Amino acid sequence: MSAQPAGAGVRRASWAGTVVFVVTAVAAAIAPSSVGPVALIVAVVLFAGGCAVFLWSFVIVAGRSRTDSMELAQIWFLAGATTPRAVRRSLLGALAVQVVVGLATAGTRPYTSLAAGALVPMWGLGLSGLWAARHAAFPSRPPDPRRRGSGLRSRDADQREQNP
Repeated sequence: MSAQPAGAGVRRASWAGTVVFVVTAVAAAIAPSSVGPVALIVAVVLFAGGCAVFLWSFVIVAGRSRTDSMELAQIWFLAGATTPRAVRRSLLGALAVQVVVGLATAGTRPYTSLAAGALVPMWGLGLSGLWAARHAAFPSRPPDPRRRGSGLRSRDADQREQNP
């Protein structure tokens, strides 16, 4: 049995949320009175979940930033060589589908609950950040010549600078 690639669960979650969103949003655009409330709940849950995952990934990135050199585009948009092409294509593909379907269905009925679909891409963005925070191959932070030793910040460096 072959091992799962790094972050396979994140990729599955991204596409699972995308599929549920597309099905409910398109159904609500066709039959808003019967499916509209379900589409609204799905959109709000995916938006709230995306916000929570985004914050979770931010905390992980903050910890990694002490030793790894990273840029925001590498984290939430998976830019550069830090992310394998297949992972980038999968996660950004799901994000693109969320953006297109969210804006298209919101545009068909702009003053209804379908407008909440425009918030769903937060799900894809948060999961992209989580994948990068946990699995991306960021280069090591170069040593800071102004610091003694390795030049990397220790956990208590800020405290020492505040209280010399």
